[in-house]
Amino acid sequence: MAEDARRSPAAQISVTRNGEADKSHEDVFQRDMSHVSSGPVTSHFHNSPENYAMTEGVVQVGPDAGSPPQTNTPRVVASPAAASRLARSISDSQVEIQKGALREQQMGGAVVLADDIKSPAIEKLELVRKWSINTYKCTKQILSEKLGRGSRTVDLELEAQIDVLRDNKRKYEHVIKLAQTLCTQLEQMLMTQRQLGDAFADLSLKTPALHEEFGYNAETQKLLAKNGETLLGAISFFIANVKTLVDKTIEDTLINIKQYEAARIEYDAYRTDLEELNLGPRDANTLPKIELSQQQFQIHREKYEKMRNDVSVKLKFLEENKVKVLHNQLILFHNAIAAYFAGNQQQLEQTLKQFHIKLKLPGGETPSWLEEH
Repeated sequence: MAEDARRSPAAQISVTRNGEADKSHEDVFQRDMSHVSSGPVTSHFHNSPENYAMTEGVVQVGPDAGSPPQTNTPRVVASPAAASRLARSISDSQVEIQKGALREQQMGGAVVLADDIKSPAIEKLELVRKWSINTYKCTKQILSEKLGRGSRTVDLELEAQIDVLRDNKRKYEHVIKLAQTLCTQLEQMLMTQRQLGDAFADLSLKTPALHEEFGYNAETQKLLAKNGETLLGAISFFIANVKTLVDKTIEDTLINIKQYEAARIEYDAYRTDLEELNLGPRDANTLPKIELSQQQFQIHREKYEKMRNDVSVKLKFLEENKVKVLHNQLILFHNAIAAYFAGNQQQLEQTLKQFHIKLKLPGGETPSWLEEH
């Protein structure tokens, strides 16, 4: 037992994971070996005299039986299995590092894609915000003008031209309605004249004593109906051209006028906003707001002036076109009415030829393309 107690501390040798012996036990080991003369050194957990296998290497403590005496110095020999495990652990760590870098790249790409997806939504929100601010300012300006509290920019000459145009448009629409009523009444009269002419012609055949008298009246009614159809064609042509002038040309100009008025309201709204900011205190908080308001005011001022110039040019061209169109249509209407009630059939037909009007006879077939050309 005393011998076991003396040699047990020497047999317990610590070995690190890299295959090297722990330096702290070398002194104890050499001290105990000085008391042992020869023979194998055994451990308390191994009774075999062979080489001792450890976790990370092989520790040889003494010579085998039958071998010549050698110096009892412990040796630490590296194990091939430990070396392979160490190399495998290094390669695994490198693979993990590469995978982590790849995940970071993928995550970075996903973030960029998310920013691309969010950018249209942010732009829409910005547009909605600007539209809301602009609508609020314009509504405030309109209410201020209606209540008599706000000021408005007025171009007296242009406003007068716009008022005249709107008034003329209402009058032209009234003329069109009256001309359409005349056409409706004329169609009814023509129908009555045809029926009356047929009745006179029937009586002329059935009344030999009044054959000529009924015959004259029948021919007169048929001639009036024919001239009425010519007049009806002229009036319909007049209505179509005046209606085109009112519904197309004048209406297009009125759309530009509405855009001009909207630009004027925006200009006055931002002008009023800038005036209110200039009346207030000037400090570090208000100066950026004043500068931004000045920029917005300048933008809407340029837009207002551009729309005003466009409307002025549009009204000038409209006036020239209106005079030209109405001049021809009024001459047509006058000559057709005068020739009809004067009974001048030749003059009435000449008027239609002058304005290239082709009559569409009631119940007649539409002329073919070759006949028209």
